[in-house]
Order: sequence, then structure tokens, then C-alpha cells
Amino acid sequence: MKSAASRSNPSLTGSGNRRRTFGDLVVGLLLAMGTAVATWWLLGLSATYLLTALIIYAIMGLLVVVSVPTDLPGPGLGLANRVTLGRAALAMPIVALCVPPIPLGVLGSWWVIFLGTTVMILDGVDGAVARHTRRESSFGARFDMEFDAALIMALAVLVWATGRAGAWCLLIGLMRYVFLAAGWIWPQLRAELPESYRRKLVCVVQGVVLLIALGPIIPDLIAMVVVAAGLVLLLYSFSIDVFWALTSNGR
Repeated sequence: MKSAASRSNPSLTGSGNRRRTFGDLVVGLLLAMGTAVATWWLLGLSATYLLTALIIYAIMGLLVVVSVPTDLPGPGLGLANRVTLGRAALAMPIVALCVPPIPLGVLGSWWVIFLGTTVMILDGVDGAVARHTRRESSFGARFDMEFDAALIMALAVLVWATGRAGAWCLLIGLMRYVFLAAGWIWPQLRAELPESYRRKLVCVVQGVVLLIALGPIIPDLIAMVVVAAGLVLLLYSFSIDVFWALTSNGR
């Protein structure tokens, strides 16, 4: 039960919630670095890789701390956002492999596929938990969306770095960021898009096709065709959102 002081001073509640958020981030850090150490050992990487993974996690943690709302249902990040944080911690070593892009080899490819598949299986769990516990929030939705975008960008970079597709495959990861940048030119594109099952499905498909393309048993031609099909589907989905934003905003 909240104390009278915290009820009368919301800043006290927000400050306490942020302190508990630090606790969640520390647990996430342990998971992220444990996965990073396993990646470092399996792939025989340099110690620089571990430092890169740590820096990337620290940046993510800072963004979480500065953006978490003070009235977020707690304690801490809350159960649903902890699931998202766990997914991000498992995927952080994948992102670190892109700085700079590292050719994976057979073992590295299977390891990334294992981590990526685990993360994608957990996708949707956070949303289901939020709905079940009635703890849905705009912060949680944004956290999940930005994490998914970063993971897809990382997978696209690795597909390109392993030579399974040309540099054009990077468009799969860049598309969201191009859309955001275009919003500075056309303010209509900054309009909040309506909920869309199509958009969520296409996002999942992008992760699946990129993981398929990384499969060592997949012939190069098939990998390239699968990624190209995913890109076409993504372009179609974005074209629908762009058309809606340009024609519906301001009505």
C-alpha cells in the first residue's frame, strides 16, 4: 500500500519506481552478459566483443530509464515489460555481432538462429501478459516495437555480412527508420497508426525470413529469394501505412 507521502507527492512514487527499474535492468544485464559470454566462447571472438555487448546494453538501459513513465504500473518495469527486457537481453549479443559485422560461419549461424528463434517465440508473450494482467501501456508497446526493429536490423546486417544476400537486404532493417526520417519531411507520417494485425504479422515474417536465410543448409539462391520476398511484403505493408497517413491525417 502506498504511503500518504507518496500519494500526495507523485514524484516520490515515480522516483521509487525508477529505482526498482534499475533492479530489473541489473537482472537483464546478467542475462545479456551471460549470453554474450556464451557467444564469445562459442565463436572464439575477441574481448572487444564483450565490451561492445556491454555498451549496447548500457545504451538500451539508459533509454529505458529516461523514457519509463513515473506512473507505469509496477513494481519496477512490471511483468510484461520484464518479458520484453528478457527478450532484449537474449538478443543483445546478436546486435553486438554487427559492430562491426562479423562473418558467422556455420556454428555462429546456428547459434544466432537459436537465439533469434527463442526471442521470436517469446514475441507476443509480453503483450499477452500485459493484456492478462491489465497492465498495457504505450511505453510497453513502444519498448517492444523498438526492440523488434533493432533485432530485425541486426539480422539483416548479418545476412548481408554472411553473403546470403546483397546490400539491398539491409532495406528490411532500414525501412522503419526511413519511415521515421520521412516524418520530418512530411508531418502527416507522424500520425499515430491504427492497430493492425497485418503490420504485426509482416514484422514477424521479416524475422523468420532473415533467420531462414542465415541457415547453413539453405542454398544461397533460395536464401536470396526468401529475403527478396520478405522485402517485397514489407514494402507493400509500408505503402499501405504511408497511403493511410497521407490521406487520412488532418481529416
